[in-house]
Amino acid sequence: MSLTAREKSGAEIEPIPAGVYVAVCYGLIDLGTHENKVFGGEAHKCLVQWELPDVRGEFDRDGEKVSLPRAISKRYTLSLSEKANLRKDLESWRGRKFTAQELSGFDLRALLGAACQLQIVHETSKEGRTYATIAAIMALPKGTPRPKPENSPTFFSFEEAGAKPELPADLPEWVEK
Repeated sequence: MSLTAREKSGAEIEPIPAGVYVAVCYGLIDLGTHENKVFGGEAHKCLVQWELPDVRGEFDRDGEKVSLPRAISKRYTLSLSEKANLRKDLESWRGRKFTAQELSGFDLRALLGAACQLQIVHETSKEGRTYATIAAIMALPKGTPRPKPENSPTFFSFEEAGAKPELPADLPEWVEK
């Protein structure tokens, strides 16, 4: 078997079309502590994953083609400080500001299964590749049906995992790395 390098690896997946979609959170992953090259020091990061029930894709699962909702995620610094993106997005998603009590410790696990609206836009990487990204997160309008996630809820925390953390089996390879 040869070892062949290519410009692109893996299959090219068409970006999720730009627009506003109903979404449901199915994953919360602790990414650990990373060096913050912009502000210096280190920052604890997490990943929030959503599925879009109305945007389907054909995927291989256990050797079988299945139709599943497309997924999108966003990385955050694990902080509820006044300028933190996580706080801004959560307040927009929840439709209200955090109370002082919530700011002293908000368990993100409460987001699993919670629905919202995501505004998805397209951006272009330095290499010229178009990708979908989340521009805004909003609460669902009153009366909008709240979908249930089709993917199994995924939660991982290094704090809860202990000395020998075992990552969830269904994590994408790029998240594991």
